[in-house]
Amino acid sequence: MLNISCVGCVLLTAMEFCIRTTWDSLPVDHKPVKIRFSPGEDGLIMQVTAPFFNDPPAPAGPPGQPFPGLWDYEVVESFFLNSNTEQYLEVELCPHGQHLVLLLNGKHNAFMQQLPLSFMASIEDKTWKGEALLPWRYFPPGVNKMNSYAIHGSGAGRTYEALYPVPREDLQEGEGPDFHRLEYFQNFKLQSIMGEGWVQPESDLWENASQYLRKSTN
Repeated sequence: MLNISCVGCVLLTAMEFCIRTTWDSLPVDHKPVKIRFSPGEDGLIMQVTAPFFNDPPAPAGPPGQPFPGLWDYEVVESFFLNSNTEQYLEVELCPHGQHLVLLLNGKHNAFMQQLPLSFMASIEDKTWKGEALLPWRYFPPGVNKMNSYAIHGSGAGRTYEALYPVPREDLQEGEGPDFHRLEYFQNFKLQSIMGEGWVQPESDLWENASQYLRKSTN
């Protein structure tokens, strides 16, 4: 869903997505998780509205701080990918206020994680809401694909949901969820939110990583 506004004659658009399927293309059995992206000051605002399952219990870390292994808890995640380089940003948000940001160069290959993030979350009854500002320097150059996920539950009740799931016909016997199936990410342009004339700012983090990788291969 698109929400369009005009600021200084530049069209800015908020994009909203709903996660309606599990990772393997089955319908979810609850109200879908909603994720909204909109322009922010020096970054992209990511807003989450989701059912609150309180399962598993809250991580032991303090709210507002990175928490390693947050994917083992109740989380909503978004991945932003350059499909040509397989460089991507992974953002994980927890209803209890913890977060985890990873920069990856190649599938599953995180070279930087636990980056700081401005993130606030609140829980009211059986719904939680969160808002994070994702700095532009965290995004790899040339983002052109995206996927988002949600996880909750424990043990046999652990549930993995995907905005763009693995199609049923592609499933292999015994296959489990893998959120790094980059081939299933779908087209996504930051310019669709920031305006067609917008140019993604250069990132010192990704430039330094690229220089290191070039040196290591020489």
